[in-house]
Amino acid sequence: MAVQGSPEVPSSHNHDLLDEEKLDREGSDGRPDSVSNDGEKGIPAVKAAAEAEAKPTGPPGPPGGPVPNGGTQAWLQVLGSWMLFFNTWGILNTFGVYQTYYESGALFDANSSEISWIGAIQALMVLLVGAVVGPIYDRGHFRWLLIIGSFGVVFGHMMLSLCHTFWQALLAQGFVIGIGGGMLFVPAVAIMPTYFSTKLGLAIGLAASGSSTGGIIYPIMFYKLISEVGFGWAVRILGFTALVTLVIPLAVMRMRVKPGRVRSVVDLSAFTDGPFMLFVFGCLIGFVGLYVGIFYLSFFGESTGITDASLSFYLVPILNAGSVFGRTMPNWLSDKIGPLNVIAPGAFMVGIVLLCNIAVHNVGGIVVTVLFFGFFSGIFIALPPVLFVGLTKDKSKVGTRIGMGFAIVGCGVLAGGPGGGGILQRKGSGAADLDWAGTWTFGGVCVIAAGVVFTALRFWKVGFKLMVKV
Repeated sequence: MAVQGSPEVPSSHNHDLLDEEKLDREGSDGRPDSVSNDGEKGIPAVKAAAEAEAKPTGPPGPPGGPVPNGGTQAWLQVLGSWMLFFNTWGILNTFGVYQTYYESGALFDANSSEISWIGAIQALMVLLVGAVVGPIYDRGHFRWLLIIGSFGVVFGHMMLSLCHTFWQALLAQGFVIGIGGGMLFVPAVAIMPTYFSTKLGLAIGLAASGSSTGGIIYPIMFYKLISEVGFGWAVRILGFTALVTLVIPLAVMRMRVKPGRVRSVVDLSAFTDGPFMLFVFGCLIGFVGLYVGIFYLSFFGESTGITDASLSFYLVPILNAGSVFGRTMPNWLSDKIGPLNVIAPGAFMVGIVLLCNIAVHNVGGIVVTVLFFGFFSGIFIALPPVLFVGLTKDKSKVGTRIGMGFAIVGCGVLAGGPGGGGILQRKGSGAADLDWAGTWTFGGVCVIAAGVVFTALRFWKVGFKLMVKV
């Protein structure tokens, strides 16, 4: 399904506006001021104005005028959203290195499943808070969301740098940074449809690539700094980096159109919208497997001895490097062939790559699977907002639907991270006891099941036609 943009302002409507301005310049006697006393010279102008006024006007254009679909101001919003993704999903995608570091016991003692709750809560907060923030955005409090969300992300890092127990890290990293990120994520997505319609997929894809870049830079910074200045100052420097980069959205992002009415937190009609709910269900089970890979690929390399400690940390930036292309190219392709035609095969590929980890026993194998996982996993971050828009017939409910969709999808993170950790350590916590085959099977099957759901949705929408943009 092509993403529907706002309708263009009809040309007849533009003529009417010009005629109205001409009539405003007329004198009190109904003739233009520039007309001389010779009434015959003013007859054509008066007649044209009268005919224009008699014409039925076209439908009103979209609020704020036509969607720009380009221009300096529009692309500055993409830059600002890129920075917001950099400090929301970019930070979430960094959790793999925290998982590996926490597993070492250098900061506190906890098992894999318990540690993964920190990252799972953080991701859930980003998605869940987004649903509540929607009505606040609609009331025009865009700037306050950026300010408070930025404070939460930076303050959470500063508090995390002081932590020495599992519960302290859960509160600072899971809840504070997660809630701050949730307040930034909605503006990053919601502002895009007001500046782009025909290029919406590309714009969101470019903005979402900020999460991949953040997932490259933050893990490398963390690993390099932790050996030089320790955990506390390493995390503080990450917090200062977030502060500097979050100043840019505050400087360049502007709310072009304030929604006509405030959206509700929940749209009950969504639960009777079969295609929409089927897509949400597919994303839910897809995120289960997705976060098995995001949380455990780094620890997989170190615990099995396939990689040394240094390379295991670098697997996270390698993953996110592949994701840079996975969050831009599929979205560009979705504008050409339709987002469902991209996300369905992409989900199958993510599942297959996770299953391939069962057969990985050397450095070359794990680097290849991590790169491919990063590339294909990008579709689960960049494409769902496009499909939430496309599957919502009433565009006034798009914000609510996006918030609801991601809030439900966030539950998949809770099943993926801690669930994968539970399967991993079901035989014991020693390196020789870890059930990696069971963990990768769990993650791979879940994402393949998501691919089946997306394929079923495609057939529901257009039947068995192959060459259809949907």
